[in-house]
Amino acid sequence: MIGDKWSSSELTAEKLGITEIKLSFLRENGILKPGIHWKSSPLGQKKPWNPKAVYNIKMCRNIINIYYFEQNDSIAA
Repeated sequence: MIGDKWSSSELTAEKLGITEIKLSFLRENGILKPGIHWKSSPLGQKKPWNPKAVYNIKMCRNIINIYYFEQNDSIAA
């Protein structure tokens, strides 16, 4: 089950020990998948064409651990 815990980018980055810039990079480059790792914030926003994202910390942690393991493994090889 994916769960229903969605958090702001600020809180997610803090909990994952990465910067918000790195979090955005992972989302924009398809590492974090929409609907699983992140979704558009359901709150009303001033710029509906550029909505803020909210994140599932648990799911993000899982994929980031896999992503960094694969990156470090390819460097060592």
